[in-house]
Amino acid sequence: MRESKQLELTVDGQTFRVVHDVGTGAGTPLVLMNGIGAKLELLQPLVDRLSPERDIIRFDAPGVGGSATAKNVYRLKGLAKKVSGILDQLGFDQADVLGISWGGALAQQFAHTQSHRLRRLILVSTATGAIMVPAHPRILAKMITHRRYTDPDYLESVAHELYGGSMRNDPSSAVNALRTASTSHNSAGYFMQLSAGLGWTSIPFLPRVKAPTLVMSGNDDPLIPACNAKIIAKLIPNSELNIFDGGHLSLVTEADIHGPEVEEFLDRITF
Repeated sequence: MRESKQLELTVDGQTFRVVHDVGTGAGTPLVLMNGIGAKLELLQPLVDRLSPERDIIRFDAPGVGGSATAKNVYRLKGLAKKVSGILDQLGFDQADVLGISWGGALAQQFAHTQSHRLRRLILVSTATGAIMVPAHPRILAKMITHRRYTDPDYLESVAHELYGGSMRNDPSSAVNALRTASTSHNSAGYFMQLSAGLGWTSIPFLPRVKAPTLVMSGNDDPLIPACNAKIIAKLIPNSELNIFDGGHLSLVTEADIHGPEVEEFLDRITF
């Protein structure tokens, strides 16, 4: 069992809620970057499936969960720099990074502007930003507000349409995964997250990402179609692609399957 440290760290005036799950080994820590509006608890099922030897670092984005709302709008580049500051305060020079959905965009930005701190990169259910293959307009319309986080009945009614995968047959699992203990009710924080990526794209810099990269996507992801993962994998030179049977949140709902895949990639000796 890891020791879980609940921390409050301030980087450049921004206060973050951080959880450092201290592993029993001495390897490279894994930083988890979450989807929009989601607190760090969302990825607990994945954490539970990873080796207890591994240090894991999670944080709430500004205005989400226990992190203070940013005083001003921010961009992904600035937030990636603040994540680097979190690593400084925890005493780590380098990290592996896993980003899911919105957190996958932040992870791509970290791989670009904080490349000296990155060992390996995992991108899950994410895309290249403004230049991507978008979801259907009716899906995007439901993402503009955070109603699905504040109204569990609404969430259950749209889960199959938004997230696909196992939620098509069991939409109540969306309530368990998103609503119970892992979402933000801070509308200002949510809209700041949306604005952080406006006009942003990773396409120009992905060919310069040197870290070994695993790109994962479900083949039934209405929110970010799997073809976006194929584009990312084509652009990053040292990458591999895993298109699995599932939806947008399968990393959480089927963590027993995907946790070992993450472990295998991080522990691999050669690429």
